[in-house]
Amino acid sequence: MNGKAARRRAREFALQGIYQWLLSGNSTAVIEDHIENATGFDKADRELFITLIRGALGNIEPLQAEFAPFIHREVHELSPVERAILLLATYELKHAIETPYRVIINEAIELAKSYGGTDGHRFVNGVLDKLAAHLRAVEVAAKRDERQ
Repeated sequence: MNGKAARRRAREFALQGIYQWLLSGNSTAVIEDHIENATGFDKADRELFITLIRGALGNIEPLQAEFAPFIHREVHELSPVERAILLLATYELKHAIETPYRVIINEAIELAKSYGGTDGHRFVNGVLDKLAAHLRAVEVAAKRDERQ
């Protein structure tokens, strides 16, 4: 399996883990163990999965504080899927500087289309576009200048 597909799978499994945590409150270790034994996990980028799930679950409050200004309701009012996707993508925008912001946003949109509600992907896109302009201002500006 190519690296891109393995990374996408890692994000899907990380999303499932964050979602599980939001619903169950189980420890990260229990969730990791459960997911690593799931069908298809062997095709995921395990290192990326571990980085994403531990990074997101270990920084819930600061990550939510980053995206909260860009949503028009309380964080706890978000659907668990949208909240999990925003936690995952916010972690990557902040800490995976080697991954272009457009890749992170596109991956989050794909997750929202697969797992979220009808217009969830539009909501996720809108929040992450604003967040990327805030967290990755130089990169976003450079991309904008490239297009003009």
